[in-house]
Amino acid sequence: MKLQSLITKATQFPEATIAVAAAEDEEVLKAVAQALQAGFGRFILYGDESVLSRLVPEYVQDENRHAIRIVHASTKEEAAHMAVKAVHGKAASVLMKGNVPTATILKAVLNKEYGLRTGRVLSHVALFDVPHYERPILVTDAAMNIAPDLQQKTEIIINAVQVAKAIGIHTPKVAPLAAVEVVNPAMPATIDAAALSLMNQRGQLKDCIVDGPLALDNAISVESAQHKGIESSVAGHADILVVPNIETGNVLYKSLVYFARAQVGAIIAGAKAPIVLTSRADSAESKLYSLALAICATNE
Repeated sequence: MKLQSLITKATQFPEATIAVAAAEDEEVLKAVAQALQAGFGRFILYGDESVLSRLVPEYVQDENRHAIRIVHASTKEEAAHMAVKAVHGKAASVLMKGNVPTATILKAVLNKEYGLRTGRVLSHVALFDVPHYERPILVTDAAMNIAPDLQQKTEIIINAVQVAKAIGIHTPKVAPLAAVEVVNPAMPATIDAAALSLMNQRGQLKDCIVDGPLALDNAISVESAQHKGIESSVAGHADILVVPNIETGNVLYKSLVYFARAQVGAIIAGAKAPIVLTSRADSAESKLYSLALAICATNE
């Protein structure tokens, strides 16, 4: 599914309410305005009421302002906690990070009393539209788990598969990435990839097809896989790329955005509700795609 189509899909579900923590941000409010114009979502904006009351009319058209409620918060920390509490109490079904540090909002998400933990690993799932590549592709985990072990990678895959199914990929093909295509005891990523593949074959990882280790070129290029003689239903056809660590994911993510000019939407999965945790440097367009992805994920 192309990211533009994701917006159309998001409008087909019952209207979701999004709680935005520290919403006093130009790109966030642009994304909110675009979402309302597209026809999906209602928004609770937590932040400085005087600032938001001034900014909202600059971005949101008059006919859409009925879908916005402003709730005053004295600090960014208070805004984060209030937004998380709204999702925990089901006043909202999606949490969105505004102009607040990631550590601050994650502290609220992980709060034992009213947070959004489920006991599962939280992981970042990004959906990319890459120019001149024939289909969208999911990348995980580029932002949350630093050096995931085998069990964490298992849960990262489960989260990504659920997101894939939410956007219409019912049996996604999963490629655990490494630098080579063979198991090398000196390269732990290859060992984990082989173990994940075997777990999939034995039914421990369901609703997907996992095969690895695969290098990036063999995961996404049929020609490359054929040239190397790799026989695999995943090679050249991967829907989900599982990176071995956060450095690899971060570089791949930013390479796609800055070198390839890819469009991207991303969420944190594995919590009680999807979390739109984009960077403060991300564009309004990226935040809009992330909102659409989150709404689709709530209806999986």
